[in-house]
Amino acid sequence: MRTFRSRLIQLHQCRGTDWKVLRSFLTFDPTLQSIYDMSATQLRQFHIPGEHASLLYEDLHMKKPWRFSHIKAGEIRAITRFDEAYPEKLSHIYDAPWVIYCIGNTALLNEQRALSVVGSRNHSRDAEVMMKLILTPIVKKGWTIVSGLALGVDTLAHRIALDHDAGTIAVLGSGFKHIYPKENQQLASIIARNGLLLSEYPPDKGPEKHQFPERNRIISGLSLGTFIVEARKRSGSLITADQAMEQGREVFCLPGRMTDSYFEGTNRLIQQGAKLVLEAKDILDELPNFHENETSTI
Repeated sequence: MRTFRSRLIQLHQCRGTDWKVLRSFLTFDPTLQSIYDMSATQLRQFHIPGEHASLLYEDLHMKKPWRFSHIKAGEIRAITRFDEAYPEKLSHIYDAPWVIYCIGNTALLNEQRALSVVGSRNHSRDAEVMMKLILTPIVKKGWTIVSGLALGVDTLAHRIALDHDAGTIAVLGSGFKHIYPKENQQLASIIARNGLLLSEYPPDKGPEKHQFPERNRIISGLSLGTFIVEARKRSGSLITADQAMEQGREVFCLPGRMTDSYFEGTNRLIQQGAKLVLEAKDILDELPNFHENETSTI
């Protein structure tokens, strides 16, 4: 007989479900058991289109209860929002994922000293130099860097953490079988061994445009603050900044010349109240203080 946890994970993997549908299921029946007794037509009451309801019904009643069987016995760990291992900081955001999938060091999920770093995929020539100056003292103090595995600033942030044997979490906008971008497949493998890969999407789920803004709330939600290195006027990093502010987290920005398009978004955020950063101390002074010899709460 399926437990509540296995029902939730299976429902999360079914075609036709998303965050809102799962919330509706849990509101209707906190045990999720009655969902299995419904017909495809009855499932449509949860505002699921007919075709999707049929796919959901089909997945629910497969002979093998796990659509993606390798999750069960492989290196991928599924953690539900109701599990003790679920990251505390993430649980406090409004739309926390019902299930997250992890490869690597899951102890990093509850690392208190976590800073998100995001920015432009096509960064300026000086970005790497500036990031090393600011982030190196931070990672040397034991902070974990959270980012999105994108090209550009995200890649630099992950590599700075890895170069100093610090923790790093890469939050993906796709399932583990579809690492995106392909150029970072090797980096993803290194992070899986030395940090943590995380996704709210089942492993077989390919990248789709709307999933990348969705994953930004996880990047900011796992951290005490978010550092925006460079962002153009319409940068996706601004979405992460908005998510962080909505979650009550600190937002930090690297300033730049007003005539430089790389900094148009970050300068605007500073004008709106984000903390201006010139050195690591500007970030560390705004975040909770931890003793140098203090071990993180796991």
